[in-house]
Amino acid sequence: MPNSQENRPHSLCIEDRSRTTITGVEDVDCFSDEMAVITTSMGAITISGSGLKVARLDLMSGEVSLEGRIDALEYGAARKSGLFSRLLR
Repeated sequence: MPNSQENRPHSLCIEDRSRTTITGVEDVDCFSDEMAVITTSMGAITISGSGLKVARLDLMSGEVSLEGRIDALEYGAARKSGLFSRLLR
């Protein structure tokens, strides 16, 4: 049985600035060939670059792999758990 989204382990691996694999993924909020915004169990990640494409996406297991030139990566605040945060989703 897969982990629930609230306690999924999160990891991030970048290889040669051209491939990244992210686990603990809850949703892909936005995607283009220049930017991806991905919600994880540890907060939102914004990836900027060029020629970005999704190589693999499996929301059931919480994993996404991207390919293309990665120029920047930034974490946003982690989502707070609790009744009010769930109501505001």
